[in-house]
Amino acid sequence: MSDTAAPIKFFEKRERAYPKRIWGKYRQLKWVAMIVTLSIYYLAPFLRWDRGLHAPDQAILIDMPARRAYFFFIEIWPQEVYYLTGILVMAAVALFFVTSLAGRVWCGYTCPQTVWTDLFVWVERIVQGDRAKRMRLAKGPLSFEKIWKFGVTHFLWIVIGALTGGAWVFYFNDAPTLVDQIVHLDVPWSVGVWIVALTFSTYLMAGFAREQVCMYMCPYSRFQSAMFDKDTLIIGYDEVRGEPRGKHKKGESWDGRGDCVDCTLCVQVCPVGIDIRDGLQMECIACGLCVDACNEIMDKVDRPRGLIRYDTMNNQEARLEGRTQNPHILRPRTFWYIAILAIVGGVMLFGLINRSPSDLNVLHDRNPLFVTLSDGTIRNGYDVKILNKTHEDMVFSLSVSGLDGANLRVQAAGDPEPDALLVYADSVGHYRVFVTAPKPAQGRSDVTFTARTMDGAIVETYSGLFLSERR
Repeated sequence: MSDTAAPIKFFEKRERAYPKRIWGKYRQLKWVAMIVTLSIYYLAPFLRWDRGLHAPDQAILIDMPARRAYFFFIEIWPQEVYYLTGILVMAAVALFFVTSLAGRVWCGYTCPQTVWTDLFVWVERIVQGDRAKRMRLAKGPLSFEKIWKFGVTHFLWIVIGALTGGAWVFYFNDAPTLVDQIVHLDVPWSVGVWIVALTFSTYLMAGFAREQVCMYMCPYSRFQSAMFDKDTLIIGYDEVRGEPRGKHKKGESWDGRGDCVDCTLCVQVCPVGIDIRDGLQMECIACGLCVDACNEIMDKVDRPRGLIRYDTMNNQEARLEGRTQNPHILRPRTFWYIAILAIVGGVMLFGLINRSPSDLNVLHDRNPLFVTLSDGTIRNGYDVKILNKTHEDMVFSLSVSGLDGANLRVQAAGDPEPDALLVYADSVGHYRVFVTAPKPAQGRSDVTFTARTMDGAIVETYSGLFLSERR
């Protein structure tokens, strides 16, 4: 080998994508999706929901100090984390269901990375110009124009990032109160740190990483194909119509050639910079902008639209064989997803409908397990917690059954009686309870703790043990 041979390059620096502006049905749909999703994100924390005197009135709130999550009429306590699990399972299955039907439409229209990247690109286009001008400015030498245009662009990106981070922390704090604190520069340091961190992450991901998040960081692009089948709607290029491709001049015949004029506009508008004519690719986010671009060119050269379109593999194979194929929306895969959604949703709905307004937890002492008193009776100690999930103060009566001659005594501030245990609204009553009884014949006995309201209604029971011997 010659000593002057060029070194082999195993890695190549990725070329930044500069999406060209295009207008069409799917671009309009993306704008609508952006406006709707951003409106929900920024306005939702300011919605109010009356829960009573002792509860916050913010409709959607994750109250970390109080360890509560509120979503309109739903209130989730730490002990009810299974509701959060159910929500995450339903969200994942819903995403799989949509993917099995229409490919990566979530990625192309409603994914936060896509929405904010579209917004950042729009700002970049307004300040710096369309694709050719942005590329020329980025590759050109340092100049006054480059400094001020890049400066304005990055300033607006930071402003959007700050609004993004500020809106996110509204979901964890009372939104109007936090707005007042921000205006008066009196933001708690913990909230300020999160705003700065989220501002920087939005600025970095939407301003610089962009398509690389979809291609290299997001795991969804790696396993999405597991949810595809031949009836999944994907972006497809019609090779039967399009090939052989080549330049075309007005007035020339279309005989012996395809409809693709090799203008590469579909590549120029792609936000991830791929060529859809090479077939389905992992990087494709199914945004449809290449469809708009191709339809625009087909209109100009007076050819039918749909050279690039949303299609299925079965349809593509059917066209190659000269037959028609109707898409099958309902098929075994989609039925399974619908069934899982129905089951998980039904279980969560049943749990919410039958959700108790209170809860009782009893923990037996570990050391000592029991104490033998001077009169020969046995005493067991318990930690008792009564949860009041309502927004009103409640008084409970605590009793124990299953043990002859048992006596229950409560040790707490004020020495409350077992039949008058006050638990404040949205709080947990913590009591030290001692149960004393004559030594039973068995070394352990099953006992039941019962919490009642003042009208005598049983609200919760808890099964435990009364120990009198070491095993």
